[in-house]
Amino acid sequence: MSVEMNDLLQLTIDEGASDLHIGVGNPPMLRIHGGLTPLDCPVLTPEDTERLMKSITSPEHQQKVREQGGTDFGFGFSNLARFRVSVLKSKGHVGIVLRQIPSKLLTLEQIGLPPQLKDLLYKPRGLILVTGPTGSGKSTTLASMLNIVNVERDCHIITIEDPIEYYHNHKKSMVTQREIGVDVPSFKEALRRALRQDPDVILVGEMRDLETMEAAISAAETGHLVFATLHTTGAAATVDRIVDAFPSDQQEQIRTQLSVGIVAVISQLLLVRADRPGRVAAFEIMISTPSIQSLIRDNKTYRIPSDIQTGAKFGMITMDAHLMALYEAGQIKYEDLITKSHDANSIVQKLQEASGQKKK
Repeated sequence: MSVEMNDLLQLTIDEGASDLHIGVGNPPMLRIHGGLTPLDCPVLTPEDTERLMKSITSPEHQQKVREQGGTDFGFGFSNLARFRVSVLKSKGHVGIVLRQIPSKLLTLEQIGLPPQLKDLLYKPRGLILVTGPTGSGKSTTLASMLNIVNVERDCHIITIEDPIEYYHNHKKSMVTQREIGVDVPSFKEALRRALRQDPDVILVGEMRDLETMEAAISAAETGHLVFATLHTTGAAATVDRIVDAFPSDQQEQIRTQLSVGIVAVISQLLLVRADRPGRVAAFEIMISTPSIQSLIRDNKTYRIPSDIQTGAKFGMITMDAHLMALYEAGQIKYEDLITKSHDANSIVQKLQEASGQKKK
Protein backbone atom coordinates (compact mmCIF):
# COMPACT_ATOMS: atom_id res chain seq x y z
CA MET A 1 0.00 0.00 0.00
CA SER A 2 1.49 3.33 -1.02
CA VAL A 3 1.65 6.30 1.34
CA GLU A 4 -0.22 9.47 0.41
CA MET A 5 1.11 12.99 0.98
CA ASN A 6 -2.15 14.16 2.63
CA ASP A 7 -1.87 11.41 5.25
CA LEU A 8 1.77 12.30 5.94
CA LEU A 9 0.96 16.00 6.32
CA GLN A 10 -1.97 15.23 8.62
CA LEU A 11 0.30 13.05 10.76
CA THR A 12 2.94 15.82 10.89
CA ILE A 13 0.30 18.20 12.28
CA ASP A 14 -1.21 15.62 14.68
CA GLU A 15 2.20 14.69 16.13
CA GLY A 16 3.26 18.33 16.45
CA ALA A 17 6.37 17.63 14.35
CA SER A 18 8.51 20.53 13.12
CA ASP A 19 9.64 18.73 9.94
CA LEU A 20 8.72 15.84 7.64
CA HIS A 21 11.60 14.12 5.80
CA ILE A 22 10.94 12.07 2.66
CA GLY A 23 13.85 10.23 1.03
CA VAL A 24 14.60 7.05 -0.88
CA GLY A 25 15.66 4.04 1.23
CA ASN A 26 13.95 5.20 4.46
CA PRO A 27 10.37 5.33 5.65
CA PRO A 28 9.09 8.93 6.00
CA MET A 29 10.52 10.52 9.16
CA LEU A 30 9.21 13.21 11.51
CA ARG A 31 11.33 15.59 13.57
CA ILE A 32 9.63 15.75 16.95
CA HIS A 33 11.15 17.89 19.76
CA GLY A 34 14.47 17.94 17.94
CA GLY A 35 14.87 14.18 17.24
CA LEU A 36 14.04 12.21 14.06
CA THR A 37 11.41 9.45 14.36
CA PRO A 38 10.74 7.00 11.49
CA LEU A 39 7.06 6.34 10.72
CA ASP A 40 5.66 2.84 10.69
CA CYS A 41 5.53 2.78 6.86
CA PRO A 42 7.29 0.85 4.10
CA VAL A 43 10.71 2.08 2.96
CA LEU A 44 10.24 4.61 0.14
CA THR A 45 11.26 3.76 -3.44
CA PRO A 46 12.39 6.33 -6.06
CA GLU A 47 8.89 6.03 -7.60
CA ASP A 48 7.29 6.84 -4.22
CA THR A 49 9.31 10.00 -3.61
CA GLU A 50 8.78 11.19 -7.22
CA ARG A 51 5.00 10.65 -6.85
CA LEU A 52 4.86 12.39 -3.46
CA MET A 53 6.88 15.32 -4.79
CA LYS A 54 4.60 15.74 -7.84
CA SER A 55 1.50 15.75 -5.63
CA ILE A 56 2.46 19.12 -4.07
CA THR A 57 4.91 20.68 -6.57
CA SER A 58 3.85 22.96 -9.42
CA PRO A 59 5.12 22.25 -12.97
CA GLU A 60 7.39 25.35 -12.72
CA HIS A 61 9.03 24.06 -9.54
CA GLN A 62 9.31 20.53 -11.00
CA GLN A 63 11.23 22.05 -13.89
CA LYS A 64 13.58 23.78 -11.42
CA VAL A 65 14.25 20.40 -9.76
CA ARG A 66 15.18 18.93 -13.15
CA GLU A 67 17.35 21.87 -14.18
CA GLN A 68 18.89 23.02 -10.88
CA GLY A 69 18.63 19.93 -8.66
CA GLY A 70 16.22 21.51 -6.21
CA THR A 71 13.63 24.17 -5.39
CA ASP A 72 11.95 25.83 -2.39
CA PHE A 73 8.38 27.01 -1.99
CA GLY A 74 5.64 27.47 0.60
CA PHE A 75 2.17 25.94 0.48
CA GLY A 76 -0.97 25.64 2.56
CA PHE A 77 -2.41 22.25 3.54
CA SER A 78 -6.20 22.85 3.46
CA ASN A 79 -6.70 25.43 6.22
CA LEU A 80 -4.80 23.41 8.82
CA ALA A 81 -1.18 24.48 8.36
CA ARG A 82 1.43 26.01 6.09
CA PHE A 83 4.62 24.26 5.09
CA ARG A 84 7.94 25.49 3.78
CA VAL A 85 9.08 22.88 1.26
CA SER A 86 12.56 22.09 0.00
CA VAL A 87 12.74 19.57 -2.84
CA LEU A 88 16.22 18.19 -3.55
CA LYS A 89 18.05 15.62 -5.61
CA SER A 90 20.25 13.10 -3.78
CA LYS A 91 22.13 10.33 -5.64
CA GLY A 92 19.88 11.07 -8.61
CA HIS A 93 16.64 10.56 -6.65
CA VAL A 94 14.11 13.05 -5.32
CA GLY A 95 13.98 13.92 -1.62
CA ILE A 96 11.69 16.37 0.19
CA VAL A 97 11.94 18.21 3.49
CA LEU A 98 8.79 19.98 4.71
CA ARG A 99 9.01 22.42 7.63
CA GLN A 100 5.71 23.06 9.39
CA ILE A 101 5.09 26.75 9.94
CA PRO A 102 3.16 27.22 13.19
CA SER A 103 -0.12 28.94 12.40
CA LYS A 104 -0.53 30.53 15.83
CA LEU A 105 1.30 33.79 16.37
CA LEU A 106 2.67 34.11 19.89
CA THR A 107 2.92 37.04 22.26
CA LEU A 108 6.39 38.25 23.27
CA GLU A 109 5.77 36.71 26.68
CA GLN A 110 4.95 33.30 25.17
CA ILE A 111 8.16 33.40 23.11
CA GLY A 112 10.09 34.31 26.26
CA LEU A 113 11.09 37.86 25.29
CA PRO A 114 11.15 40.73 27.83
CA PRO A 115 8.22 43.20 27.72
CA GLN A 116 10.63 46.12 27.14
CA LEU A 117 11.07 44.90 23.56
CA LYS A 118 7.53 45.94 22.74
CA ASP A 119 8.55 49.62 22.94
CA LEU A 120 10.96 49.06 20.06
CA LEU A 121 8.07 48.10 17.77
CA TYR A 122 6.85 51.71 17.98
CA LYS A 123 10.14 53.22 16.77
CA PRO A 124 9.73 55.35 13.64
CA ARG A 125 12.94 54.00 12.12
CA GLY A 126 15.93 51.72 12.65
CA LEU A 127 17.11 48.16 12.20
CA ILE A 128 15.90 45.26 14.37
CA LEU A 129 17.96 42.13 13.65
CA VAL A 130 16.83 38.64 14.66
CA THR A 131 19.73 36.21 14.35
CA GLY A 132 20.57 32.58 14.99
CA PRO A 133 21.20 29.28 13.21
CA THR A 134 18.66 27.67 10.87
CA GLY A 135 15.68 26.27 12.78
CA SER A 136 16.16 28.50 15.82
CA GLY A 137 12.72 30.09 15.54
CA LYS A 138 13.72 33.41 13.93
CA SER A 139 10.70 33.39 11.58
CA THR A 140 8.31 32.84 14.48
CA THR A 141 9.81 35.69 16.50
CA LEU A 142 9.67 38.07 13.52
CA ALA A 143 6.11 37.09 12.58
CA SER A 144 4.98 37.61 16.17
CA MET A 145 6.61 41.07 16.32
CA LEU A 146 5.04 42.06 12.99
CA ASN A 147 1.68 40.86 14.26
CA ILE A 148 1.94 43.25 17.23
CA VAL A 149 2.69 46.12 14.81
CA ASN A 150 -0.20 44.98 12.59
CA VAL A 151 -2.67 44.88 15.49
CA GLU A 152 -1.58 48.06 17.29
CA ARG A 153 -0.24 50.51 14.69
CA ASP A 154 -1.83 52.01 11.59
CA CYS A 155 0.97 51.66 9.08
CA HIS A 156 1.99 49.96 5.83
CA ILE A 157 4.03 46.79 6.40
CA ILE A 158 5.91 45.26 3.45
CA THR A 159 7.42 41.79 3.87
CA ILE A 160 9.98 40.36 1.43
CA GLU A 161 10.34 36.61 1.91
CA ASP A 162 11.66 33.47 0.24
CA PRO A 163 9.19 31.79 0.52
CA ILE A 164 6.36 33.55 2.42
CA GLU A 165 5.97 31.65 5.69
CA TYR A 166 3.32 33.28 7.86
CA TYR A 167 0.34 34.87 6.15
CA HIS A 168 -0.61 38.19 7.79
CA ASN A 169 -4.14 39.52 7.30
CA HIS A 170 -4.72 43.28 7.28
CA LYS A 171 -5.59 44.37 10.82
CA LYS A 172 -5.00 47.95 11.96
CA SER A 173 -2.12 48.05 9.46
CA MET A 174 -2.06 47.18 5.77
CA VAL A 175 0.26 44.27 4.95
CA THR A 176 1.86 43.68 1.54
CA GLN A 177 3.69 40.33 1.33
CA ARG A 178 6.05 39.70 -1.59
CA GLU A 179 7.64 36.37 -2.41
CA ILE A 180 11.02 36.12 -4.13
CA GLY A 181 10.73 34.34 -7.47
CA VAL A 182 6.94 34.76 -7.54
CA ASP A 183 6.23 38.47 -7.03
CA VAL A 184 9.71 39.94 -7.48
CA PRO A 185 13.05 38.50 -8.72
CA SER A 186 15.39 39.23 -5.77
CA PHE A 187 15.67 40.72 -2.27
CA LYS A 188 17.74 43.59 -3.66
CA GLU A 189 15.12 44.44 -6.30
CA ALA A 190 12.23 44.06 -3.83
CA LEU A 191 13.89 46.42 -1.34
CA ARG A 192 14.67 49.00 -4.03
CA ARG A 193 11.03 48.99 -5.11
CA ALA A 194 9.65 48.85 -1.56
CA LEU A 195 10.95 52.35 -0.87
CA ARG A 196 8.58 53.68 -3.57
CA GLN A 197 5.60 51.89 -2.02
CA ASP A 198 5.16 54.17 1.01
CA PRO A 199 6.14 51.59 3.66
CA ASP A 200 6.47 52.31 7.38
CA VAL A 201 7.78 48.86 8.30
CA ILE A 202 9.81 46.50 6.07
CA LEU A 203 10.66 42.88 6.81
CA VAL A 204 13.62 41.49 4.85
CA GLY A 205 13.47 37.69 5.15
CA GLU A 206 17.22 37.34 4.87
CA MET A 207 20.17 39.69 4.35
CA ARG A 208 21.98 37.36 1.98
CA ASP A 209 24.31 39.67 0.10
CA LEU A 210 26.04 43.02 0.20
CA GLU A 211 23.40 44.84 -1.88
CA THR A 212 20.56 43.65 0.35
CA MET A 213 22.47 44.68 3.49
CA GLU A 214 23.23 48.09 1.99
CA ALA A 215 19.58 48.63 0.98
CA ALA A 216 18.29 47.51 4.40
CA ILE A 217 20.69 49.82 6.27
CA SER A 218 19.79 52.83 4.13
CA ALA A 219 16.03 52.06 4.43
CA ALA A 220 16.46 52.06 8.22
CA GLU A 221 18.24 55.42 7.99
CA THR A 222 15.60 57.07 5.82
CA GLY A 223 12.70 56.70 8.21
CA HIS A 224 11.60 53.05 8.07
CA LEU A 225 11.55 50.39 10.76
CA VAL A 226 13.36 47.44 9.16
CA PHE A 227 13.32 43.86 10.48
CA ALA A 228 15.87 41.43 9.08
CA THR A 229 17.52 38.08 9.84
CA LEU A 230 21.11 36.84 9.75
CA HIS A 231 22.62 33.43 10.50
CA THR A 232 24.90 34.73 13.26
CA THR A 233 24.95 34.09 17.01
CA GLY A 234 25.43 37.01 19.38
CA ALA A 235 25.14 40.77 18.94
CA ALA A 236 28.86 41.47 18.54
CA ALA A 237 29.27 38.75 15.88
CA THR A 238 26.23 40.13 14.03
CA VAL A 239 27.67 43.64 13.80
CA ASP A 240 31.06 42.23 12.72
CA ARG A 241 29.44 40.02 10.09
CA ILE A 242 27.67 43.00 8.48
CA VAL A 243 30.75 45.24 8.58
CA ASP A 244 33.02 42.48 7.20
CA ALA A 245 30.69 41.97 4.23
CA PHE A 246 31.69 45.41 2.95
CA PRO A 247 34.97 46.36 1.20
CA SER A 248 37.52 47.71 3.69
CA ASP A 249 37.31 51.28 2.37
CA GLN A 250 33.57 51.37 3.21
CA GLN A 251 33.74 49.70 6.62
CA GLU A 252 34.18 52.83 8.69
CA GLN A 253 31.14 54.45 7.07
CA ILE A 254 29.06 51.28 7.62
CA ARG A 255 30.08 51.23 11.30
CA THR A 256 28.86 54.79 11.65
CA GLN A 257 25.58 53.96 9.87
CA LEU A 258 25.04 50.84 12.01
CA SER A 259 25.84 52.66 15.25
CA VAL A 260 22.95 55.01 14.55
CA GLY A 261 20.71 52.53 12.71
CA ILE A 262 20.63 49.40 14.88
CA VAL A 263 17.79 49.48 17.38
CA ALA A 264 18.25 45.93 18.71
CA VAL A 265 19.87 42.57 17.98
CA ILE A 266 17.99 39.50 19.22
CA SER A 267 19.98 36.27 18.91
CA GLN A 268 18.21 33.02 19.60
CA LEU A 269 18.71 29.27 19.89
CA LEU A 270 16.08 26.55 20.26
CA LEU A 271 16.95 23.82 22.76
CA VAL A 272 15.26 20.56 23.75
CA ARG A 273 13.51 21.01 27.08
CA ALA A 274 14.76 18.94 30.02
CA ASP A 275 11.59 19.26 32.13
CA ARG A 276 8.88 18.24 29.62
CA PRO A 277 8.47 17.47 25.91
CA GLY A 278 9.03 20.44 23.65
CA ARG A 279 11.66 23.06 23.05
CA VAL A 280 12.60 26.31 24.72
CA ALA A 281 14.25 29.40 23.23
CA ALA A 282 17.40 30.95 24.68
CA PHE A 283 18.05 34.59 23.81
CA GLU A 284 20.76 37.21 23.79
CA ILE A 285 19.23 40.67 23.58
CA MET A 286 21.17 43.85 22.80
CA ILE A 287 19.28 47.13 22.79
CA SER A 288 21.06 50.16 21.43
CA THR A 289 22.29 52.68 24.01
CA PRO A 290 24.69 55.64 23.56
CA SER A 291 27.47 53.45 24.97
CA ILE A 292 26.78 50.59 22.55
CA GLN A 293 26.54 53.07 19.67
CA SER A 294 30.03 54.34 20.39
CA LEU A 295 31.41 50.77 20.70
CA ILE A 296 30.04 49.96 17.21
CA ARG A 297 31.34 53.23 15.77
CA ASP A 298 34.83 52.81 17.32
CA ASN A 299 35.17 49.16 16.20
CA LYS A 300 35.13 47.86 19.79
CA THR A 301 32.38 45.26 19.34
CA TYR A 302 34.30 42.85 21.60
CA ARG A 303 33.16 45.04 24.51
CA ILE A 304 29.45 44.78 23.64
CA PRO A 305 28.86 41.66 25.84
CA SER A 306 29.92 43.55 28.98
CA ASP A 307 27.51 46.38 28.10
CA ILE A 308 24.74 43.81 27.64
CA GLN A 309 25.56 42.34 31.08
CA THR A 310 25.03 45.72 32.75
CA GLY A 311 21.98 46.63 30.63
CA ALA A 312 19.35 44.47 32.35
CA LYS A 313 17.17 47.51 33.12
CA PHE A 314 16.76 48.07 29.35
CA GLY A 315 15.73 44.43 28.83
CA MET A 316 19.19 43.23 27.80
CA ILE A 317 20.59 39.79 28.62
CA THR A 318 23.62 37.80 27.43
CA MET A 319 23.15 34.35 25.92
CA ASP A 320 25.21 32.83 28.76
CA ALA A 321 23.08 34.49 31.45
CA HIS A 322 19.87 33.30 29.78
CA LEU A 323 21.22 29.75 29.36
CA MET A 324 22.21 29.77 33.02
CA ALA A 325 18.72 30.94 34.06
CA LEU A 326 17.10 28.20 31.95
CA TYR A 327 19.44 25.58 33.45
CA GLU A 328 18.80 26.73 37.02
CA ALA A 329 15.04 26.56 36.32
CA GLY A 330 15.53 22.95 35.21
CA GLN A 331 14.45 23.70 31.64
CA ILE A 332 17.64 22.67 29.79
CA LYS A 333 20.29 19.98 30.24
CA TYR A 334 23.81 20.61 31.52
CA GLU A 335 25.32 19.54 28.15
CA ASP A 336 23.30 22.23 26.33
CA LEU A 337 24.30 24.84 28.89
CA ILE A 338 27.99 24.08 28.30
CA THR A 339 28.01 23.48 24.53
CA LYS A 340 25.83 26.47 23.61
CA SER A 341 27.43 29.06 25.89
CA HIS A 342 30.02 31.55 24.60
CA ASP A 343 32.26 31.25 27.66
CA ALA A 344 31.84 27.73 29.05
CA ASN A 345 34.76 28.11 31.52
CA SER A 346 33.18 30.98 33.42
CA ILE A 347 29.85 29.11 33.53
CA VAL A 348 31.55 26.05 35.06
CA GLN A 349 33.31 28.34 37.54
CA LYS A 350 30.01 30.01 38.54
CA LEU A 351 28.36 26.61 39.05
CA GLN A 352 31.31 25.44 41.20
CA GLU A 353 31.15 28.63 43.29
CA ALA A 354 27.38 28.22 43.72
CA SER A 355 27.71 24.60 44.82
CA GLY A 356 30.59 25.56 47.14
CA GLN A 357 28.41 28.19 48.83
CA LYS A 358 25.57 25.69 49.22
CA LYS A 359 27.92 23.26 51.04
CA LYS A 360 29.01 25.90 53.59
